Amino acid sequence: MKILIVGAGGIGGYFGAKLIQAGADITYLLRPKRHGHIQANGLAIESPRGNFLIHPQAITVDQLTPIYDLVILAPKAFDLANCLNDLEKVGLKALFLPFLNGLTHLDALDQQFGRDRVMGGVAHIAAMITEEGAVKQLSDLHILTVGHRTPEQEAIARAFFALCQKADFDHFYSEKIEQALWDKWVFLATLAGMTTLCQGSVGQIIATPYGQELSLGMYAECCAIAQATGFSIGDQARNKATELLTQVGSPFTASMLRDLLSKQKTEHEHILGQMIQKGLSVNIPCPLVKMAYTHMAVAAQK
Repeated sequence: MKILIVGAGGIGGYFGAKLIQAGADITYLLRPKRHGHIQANGLAIESPRGNFLIHPQAITVDQLTPIYDLVILAPKAFDLANCLNDLEKVGLKALFLPFLNGLTHLDALDQQFGRDRVMGGVAHIAAMITEEGAVKQLSDLHILTVGHRTPEQEAIARAFFALCQKADFDHFYSEKIEQALWDKWVFLATLAGMTTLCQGSVGQIIATPYGQELSLGMYAECCAIAQATGFSIGDQARNKATELLTQVGSPFTASMLRDLLSKQKTEHEHILGQMIQKGLSVNIPCPLVKMAYTHMAVAAQK
């Protein structure tokens, strides 16, 4: 299976490098600056599990040809629109596996390429690109969950999962991948909303008199939206999220807070804004999520 990964950041860079170590046939599609850096220096991975360097195959858009079976999308959500026209060059046989936050990317991909060509994927990792261009994993967490959305995709989805089973990261196959996407989204919206609004970690928020109440309140708003949309959050996912959102002393924050503090563009429209839009569409009020979104929208104007 020939795989194209769009982007070599925290998700594409890390998981792609691990898959290459496991023998997968992977090429990166990169912007010229990132392409030049990796061609000259390789792709460095810094991890609590050990650092390593690879020299992957990499191309730019002008070199893109229709030879790939699977295209993994790992840009920030706000960069997806810029990728869509370029991705027409991969031809008609390629399937797409997006690892983006939120859910609206599925609508955009379905509209352009057809639902039968768009699989589902969820990535759990805390990682960033350092000033030196390395991908730095910030914790031990590294999980990919994949699944088919239509029967036409199942063979490729399971073939990719077989590659994941050979790689050094945690992996799951979901028969209900859109539910898995909702499970992550409601958790991430709460984590991002609370840590950016309070500009602190989970532990710092929980240490205040009302922090736990507000965190659980925001999570309940998001769960209500998911339920009204037909994707009720199950007990296992709910219990795990509650544990992470209320852990005493936890240093856990969302990447959105790191982006906010470093004055980088954030995904607040896709994680918080689109959650609110889903809520409005099913008549679920979400005042806490609206407060968090408003704070980010004001910050984006500065």
